[in-house]
Amino acid sequence: MKREVSLFLTGGTLYPLLEILWRGRTHPSMSVTGGACLCLIDKVCNRRMENQSLSRRCLAGSGIITGVEFGVGLLVNVIGKRKVWDYSHVPFNLFGQVCLPYTILWYFLTIPAMQLCRLSRTA
Repeated sequence: MKREVSLFLTGGTLYPLLEILWRGRTHPSMSVTGGACLCLIDKVCNRRMENQSLSRRCLAGSGIITGVEFGVGLLVNVIGKRKVWDYSHVPFNLFGQVCLPYTILWYFLTIPAMQLCRLSRTA
């Protein structure tokens, strides 16, 4: 349990930090998103799929991040009308909440995320 809390807090710190570095701002919902994503990446990509190829685990991680971001986007942006982000101008977007270019970016971001999860096992 302690490790999961640590992973959640780590993801909840790093995800908004990456967003600040990328676009200059973030929203508190990104902390919850990042924490959930890192915990799920550890559970799915490092545990359930540990014998799968790196490309399959990255595909799963990309799906996790995109799925969580889509769910949070629907809650925060669509239902909550907060307009934290809008990808409707980006090609291959889904309701302006997620888009293919970022899904591809998440594929590669899964690699350091999995490594970070592995490091947390030894700490």
